[in-house]
Amino acid sequence: MSTPHLEAAFGDIAETILLPGDPLRAKLIADELLTEVKKINQVRNMLGFTGYYRGKRVSVMGTGMGMPSMGIYSSELIRFYGVKTLIRIGTAGALQGHLKLRDVVLAQAASTDSNFPAQFGLAGHISATPDFSLLRQASHIAEKLSIPYQAGTVVSSDVFYHMDPDQWKKWQKTGALCIEMEAYALYQNARLGGVKALAMNVISDSLVTGEQLSAAERQESFRDLARIALELIDYEGSNN
Repeated sequence: MSTPHLEAAFGDIAETILLPGDPLRAKLIADELLTEVKKINQVRNMLGFTGYYRGKRVSVMGTGMGMPSMGIYSSELIRFYGVKTLIRIGTAGALQGHLKLRDVVLAQAASTDSNFPAQFGLAGHISATPDFSLLRQASHIAEKLSIPYQAGTVVSSDVFYHMDPDQWKKWQKTGALCIEMEAYALYQNARLGGVKALAMNVISDSLVTGEQLSAAERQESFRDLARIALELIDYEGSNN
């Protein structure tokens, strides 16, 4: 079985998957942290791999940037490949001054400026939330690993270069911690499919201070996210 975007056969993809945006980051995780690795996708160069972490079978695959791309991949993984747990690991821009570079943000909820929720035909918008057990355990793991983190609302935006350069300040006033581009679509597709999802982001830049991580610092911070995610998978596997 394959889809227009995935060439994997059914069974090639594990029930638990890590989803960085960058396919080269997926390869980094597979190369450095997994064993018995098998490449399961390279359509459109969206690299995907399946391997083992501490004896637990896990996949990792890039999703690209933005909700349309995340929406496609998460939907196909859930509907056609039987994936049960999806963990987004990526970067975000801080909206609040107390957030520091390299802090991890666990997305307790996602707001959006996207038209994604219009498909549901409701008078309002559905709140996008993660699986609570994943959120709770991820916070425990971050504490155990001494990785600074906060949990709260994130903003999933369709626009990276906004016509109004101060648009982010309106979201800041709502109390949202950071801005990214994927969590809302991931959470809604997981809810529709009856599966678990969690989005975690590391702060790579601050819209408040203008600070940003170097390329090398981003890579090291991304490893912190991967460590939390893989420990979370180890915990989930031990309790299934």
